[in-house]
Amino acid sequence: MSDHKDKSKELDKIDELFRSPDAEKKPAKQRRKRDAQPAEDKQSEDAEERRWEKLTMRKVDKLLIDETGEEAFNYTGDEESERDYRPVRQSHEYKSGCLGGIMYFVFILCVSITLACLAWMATSDMLALNKNDFTTKVTLPMSIFTSETVDTFDDKGNKTGTERVTRADISYVADVLKEAGLIQYKWLFEAFCRISHADEKVSPGEYELQSNYDYRALIQNMRPGSGAALTIDVTFPEGFDMRKIFMRLEEKGVSDFDDLMEAAANYKFNYSFLEDLETEDAARLEGYLFPDTYQFYVGMQASSAINKFLETFNYVWTADMQQIADTRGMTIREVITVASMIEREAANDAERSRIASVIYNRLAANMPLGLDSTILYAHPEHTGEPTAAMIEEDSPYNTRIHTGLPPTPICSPGLASIMAALNPENTNYYYFYLDKDTGSHRFFSNYVEFEAYAAVHEYGA
Repeated sequence: MSDHKDKSKELDKIDELFRSPDAEKKPAKQRRKRDAQPAEDKQSEDAEERRWEKLTMRKVDKLLIDETGEEAFNYTGDEESERDYRPVRQSHEYKSGCLGGIMYFVFILCVSITLACLAWMATSDMLALNKNDFTTKVTLPMSIFTSETVDTFDDKGNKTGTERVTRADISYVADVLKEAGLIQYKWLFEAFCRISHADEKVSPGEYELQSNYDYRALIQNMRPGSGAALTIDVTFPEGFDMRKIFMRLEEKGVSDFDDLMEAAANYKFNYSFLEDLETEDAARLEGYLFPDTYQFYVGMQASSAINKFLETFNYVWTADMQQIADTRGMTIREVITVASMIEREAANDAERSRIASVIYNRLAANMPLGLDSTILYAHPEHTGEPTAAMIEEDSPYNTRIHTGLPPTPICSPGLASIMAALNPENTNYYYFYLDKDTGSHRFFSNYVEFEAYAAVHEYGA
């Protein structure tokens, strides 16, 4: 407070030196009269003012410079004190402004560095930069996928139909990849998947992925047909029924048994030989899963695995076969049903067409086929010959008591059995019996001969 008073005192003294004493005494009216005076009088007054200004400047110099010619620290003319020798200090407002600017600059710098580091880490993860080279296996189970039917539209927005779309649980996929060390930031991968619609691009299966795959490569390689998808060869012999085929697929890690049964019952496969068959029953595909050796992707979608069998059958069933079936007045399903029974009963290729003749002869005579293979089909868990209860059971597959063909094929027949069903021998046989000594069947035209031979060989007819 005293400093402010001292400064004010100094300024007042200097101001007093520059103030003309005569100026205060002269009223405004007299100063206006001066303007009207002659030029000689004005010059005289101007000279007087200049003399007064020089005198005033000498007084100011005397205040600013001491007797020795050095700069004076005390401009008031008062006695010097300790305050006159203190260094001039900057104001508090000036210091606060500088400090605030520095702090703001440091804050902006730190935020920029932090954001740059985060951006670099995110980019490194997305592009798989600076990662150690390694290969690992990841599995996407069918359980994380959901399917739904959606409408399809043309370019003009008109509805053209529907299609089945399968989507993956991207959160699960991100967890699997993070645990495998292939990605670091789950949230970033999920955001990338949402933008790229990756949930519709990945497929169930087991994949061998490399650490140098970026996000895009990871998604592209988690689908069938990619170089990362693991494959396995599986062989299915003639005579396997659908349940055995699906059980083997599950054992080999191709697809889950329940998923296969669900797809068999409800998935819409685009083949003409299935058009008249109702869905919601897996048995509709029985007989059409053509036996062969197939290459599957490990953990692949159930419908895709089944489609391999159907695609092969569609290739095997030719136009010539269809023409023969039409000539015989049979549907494809009836031909395959007969072929499936031949497949289960025949001991060798030579007798297939002869067994076919027995089946057709008995059908023509409206006789029960009497085949144990059809009875056993209804009891897949049973091994050995049918029990007495099975033989008496009122089942549509019990061809000992029901005439005609069973409701469905009882297995997947091979090409030889299909050709035998289309081209049976022309015989009058109605019975056959397995000769255990030769491993082939004996054929009979009447029941008396059949019974006599069976009694000698202890055949349980």
